[in-house]
Amino acid sequence: MTNLRKGITLAIAFVMTTLLMTSCQEDEMANQVDNTVVSDQVIKQLTQLGFDPSDVYKEKFNNPLTGDQGFNYVVEGDILISQEQLDEMSNSEIFHTGKFAEQYRTSNLVSQNRTINVIGYTANNANGLDSKMRTALSWAIDNYNALNTGLTFTLTFGSNFSPFDMVVYRVNGSGGGSAGFPSGGNPNKFIQIQSGTSNFDTNVVEHVIGHEIGHSVGLRHTDWFNRSFSCGTGGSEGTAGVGAIHIPGTPTDIDPNSLMLACFSANEDGEFGQFDRVALEFLY
Repeated sequence: MTNLRKGITLAIAFVMTTLLMTSCQEDEMANQVDNTVVSDQVIKQLTQLGFDPSDVYKEKFNNPLTGDQGFNYVVEGDILISQEQLDEMSNSEIFHTGKFAEQYRTSNLVSQNRTINVIGYTANNANGLDSKMRTALSWAIDNYNALNTGLTFTLTFGSNFSPFDMVVYRVNGSGGGSAGFPSGGNPNKFIQIQSGTSNFDTNVVEHVIGHEIGHSVGLRHTDWFNRSFSCGTGGSEGTAGVGAIHIPGTPTDIDPNSLMLACFSANEDGEFGQFDRVALEFLY
């Protein structure tokens, strides 16, 4: 009788332990799924703001320079938007300026007539820009300073990035970059350039860096309404329920020479297209 009771007790304990372990594992799995899921509400917000949400995903980020962690939505391949910024844009008055830029009043363009201090991060580690990236960054900054705008860019190379408005650094990846939009009148601070970008010509690297700086001062993809033009695939959202106002002096169709096309090729020259310059000078 004693042995039977012990056997029953052990069996019950084993079942309870198994159930507890299974429950914990299921909870952990549920938490992992919840952390990366993109809700229908977020997709709706992105669509209403004129983004193509067809390939949006939620990504955990760990800024190697600051140690900051969190989650961003990655939209249209290279645009990083936090939930806070998405809500901010959704709740602000929207003034769409055609295919080149989105102006979100009071928060999503850089404030006028100011200096933007840029640092190319050059610490001796995996995040420091290589020689080709440094040259390309210099060229890209020269392009922005050649525009007739109220924005002036300065460029420094070093590792003390804290006091700077914009930090360009290297991350592991096959090629390309990523950046966010301005907030509170300030440009997006951190621009990531993937290590594989240096496998291309310096002009292509210049193009990628100039493109990400463009996002950081508020520019959208020129072909935001149909990314299949430059990428081969991609959705078309039209005006996504909000009025698009065409920038005077720019074409009403896709500009094949724009620096701000969603995807780049190995033949880029790194320079602004004519209508990129018109758009930037209109905004700033």
